[in-house]
Amino acid sequence: MKITLLPKTVNIAFGILAIGCTPEPEVSIDIPQLEISEVANVDYIEGVVQNSSGGYEAGVWVLAETDDLLTPYRKVVVTNDAGQFLLPELPEARYQVWVRGYGLSDSPKTASLPGENLEIVVSDASNEVEAASIYPASYWLSLISPPDQNPNWVNSFKLNCQLCHQVGSMITRYQDRNLFDIGLRKSTNMNGVANGMDREQLLDVLTDWTSRIRAGETPEMPPRPQGIERNVVITQWEWGDGFTYAHDEIATDKRNPTLFANGPIYGVDLGNDRILAVNPITHSASAYTVPTLDGFDTPWCDQVWRREDGGTSQDVPMGFGSLGCPAVPGITNFEGQYPNPANPHNPMFDSDGKVWITTQVRREWDIDIPEFCKDKPGIAGNYHHRQLGWFDPETEEFELLDTCYGTHHLQFDQEGILWMSGDSYGIGWFDPAVYDKENPATLEQAQGYAQIVVDSNGDGDADTPIVGFNYGIIPNPVDDSVWTSQPSGGKGRLVRYDASNEKFETFIPPGPGSGPRAVDVDTNGIIWVALGGSGHLGRFDRSLCAQTWGTGEQCPEGWTFYKSPGPLIDTGNDPADERNADFHYYLFVDQFNTLGLGEDIVVLNGTGSDSLLAFNQETEEFAIIRIPYPLNTFTRGLDGRIDDPGAGWKGRGLWFTNGLDPIVHSEVGMSFVGKVQLRPDPLAR
Repeated sequence: MKITLLPKTVNIAFGILAIGCTPEPEVSIDIPQLEISEVANVDYIEGVVQNSSGGYEAGVWVLAETDDLLTPYRKVVVTNDAGQFLLPELPEARYQVWVRGYGLSDSPKTASLPGENLEIVVSDASNEVEAASIYPASYWLSLISPPDQNPNWVNSFKLNCQLCHQVGSMITRYQDRNLFDIGLRKSTNMNGVANGMDREQLLDVLTDWTSRIRAGETPEMPPRPQGIERNVVITQWEWGDGFTYAHDEIATDKRNPTLFANGPIYGVDLGNDRILAVNPITHSASAYTVPTLDGFDTPWCDQVWRREDGGTSQDVPMGFGSLGCPAVPGITNFEGQYPNPANPHNPMFDSDGKVWITTQVRREWDIDIPEFCKDKPGIAGNYHHRQLGWFDPETEEFELLDTCYGTHHLQFDQEGILWMSGDSYGIGWFDPAVYDKENPATLEQAQGYAQIVVDSNGDGDADTPIVGFNYGIIPNPVDDSVWTSQPSGGKGRLVRYDASNEKFETFIPPGPGSGPRAVDVDTNGIIWVALGGSGHLGRFDRSLCAQTWGTGEQCPEGWTFYKSPGPLIDTGNDPADERNADFHYYLFVDQFNTLGLGEDIVVLNGTGSDSLLAFNQETEEFAIIRIPYPLNTFTRGLDGRIDDPGAGWKGRGLWFTNGLDPIVHSEVGMSFVGKVQLRPDPLAR
């Protein structure tokens, strides 16, 4: 069999950089033709990994990949102490099997079929630079020197630049000052971030960083997988295309992870207005176009908020400029590749199997807000982005719902009420049981909104509005409160809403914590937070508070911080200023043991380190689930599903998606949805 590799374009980028280089010539390689195994019930490949200089390699990854199925498919496992491996549950196909490990050169690929026993020989990396080429981006980023070792500068850099990209990946760490400056102009959003951070200072820092790397500086070697980290099985299915911006996925109803067993996994392509789907049984991928209302078709990049002020109108640019939307002057290879007026975000299953999404259905003009919203405090005259909709997988039809408030993330509570973050002035909710699409009047009756105003002095009266983008959201089933997180504005904050008395509270993390993004809850009602600025996992227990009223500085005693694995960025010697080089985009509390590590394991996105970080509350230790291929895996949405409660490790798994923006920065250049399973040992089949 002869495989022809198509010409490819190399894109040099700093998240914000994408400079097209000369296409490489067409390359052909010969791979032996293999016949599909006819041995019944043999669905695994096993073997051993041996070093060319002698000895067996423990704690290295063995990867099997194939294009024989309806969508490209990969499986990843880890070797045991004796260098043995077993790749389980392989669909019938021809595979290329190879090895990657810290301290090694990638092995050649071996053609294989299920049922075979392989001996794979690997070699040590030729030098430190080659060895470090596969280290996670966060290890490379740890070499950066922030101005005056300023932790606040690090917060801003991480919460803005690492928001979408893996800064420290190969495509970002070898540029000079001029290329960085050009790259920053490839997106209006990134250009604005650079100007806001002091462009010249930012360029100074980046240039110093990459100059030292180009001169041969390398970071410390990460640890190889140990203990239960060697028991993981990672399966990947590609979805979307080369311009997909995959943002979140959903496999089941968070409240009942046994629903929709073995069914398709759904996600959103924020950059191209699509619902994505992968069927893990047929190994096929599909996509559905997300519509808008009344012909609205302005890409997110070009959108404006038309605000009405005293009888006059003012247009305020509010678009999010990705790599398809350059600043002036600026160039991009991706202009027009992101036609996304809807820019859908965050899918969520309800108990009936409908996939709810936050999505923009109309213009963001004051006059377009529904009439029944305009007299609500915090609504009129304020900016609100995205509304609401659902997709019915059975009919493949969409229903779009206009809302008073802006939306971003959504979660159902135990009563079936849908709660939404995404507004800077309050939180909104929607009751699907009240809404009847045949009766337009029920749209108003089904939704509610509350402006965030707190009691600042303990007199019982709400007197101080709290304005800030509410990012994550979670209902707490223990006391029926609802929590949101605000990453920006100093250290950021948590906000609590008690619907029974319509009261808000807010809590700001003390040092070293900063930048709370995602928020989730365990079965005991404890709130868990991904701190994107400081790089910590945060725990907040309101029952420990001596005082709950105030503007946020009260109750430092309610917070506990856990430093996630990986190197720090140098911000001096004060522990209160420590900043992990990794970035924690989101998190998921595994209330129902869908992964297999136990109930209430907290899974933190290691979006700067190609990993998921599983935190055990009892031992207060992290297990690192590294995703070694493709490099630049930027995990976003997390979800756990139990397909068969009686099937042990094979019947459950943790699902995630690769949401790198743009996906051309990835080692593969295509998005994928992944599943993590935990075996009892590295050879279980």
